[in-house]
Amino acid sequence: MTAIDVPEDRLREDRLFSALANPTRREVLRLLRVKGPQPVQRLADHFDMRRPSLSEHLKVLREAGLVSERRKGRERHYRLEAGPLSEVQHWLGPYERFWRGMGDLEDLRGLLDGGPGDAGA
Repeated sequence: MTAIDVPEDRLREDRLFSALANPTRREVLRLLRVKGPQPVQRLADHFDMRRPSLSEHLKVLREAGLVSERRKGRERHYRLEAGPLSEVQHWLGPYERFWRGMGDLEDLRGLLDGGPGDAGA
């Protein structure tokens, strides 16, 4: 299958998950969520990397629709765009029953291993 054959929504989903796969980009999103829109330099102050490297991360986030950019004079300010994260939630939805059931499995494991509440203790 070539890139031409891949539906646009699949490409958008791939860009989104690829952007979220990097810890630096997730930290940028966290900073924008917690502290609001910020200029590039303020974001760069949080990382041990050169500004052009951070700009590459911001480009990936922008292309995934996770941040928007606005010029204020000579500065570029970035803002979190959380809308695409609903696609992640939608994608994860079918798997929810697996992690919800994990608590039940832990309770069963504790019971079988003679953990707290074991009648034989």
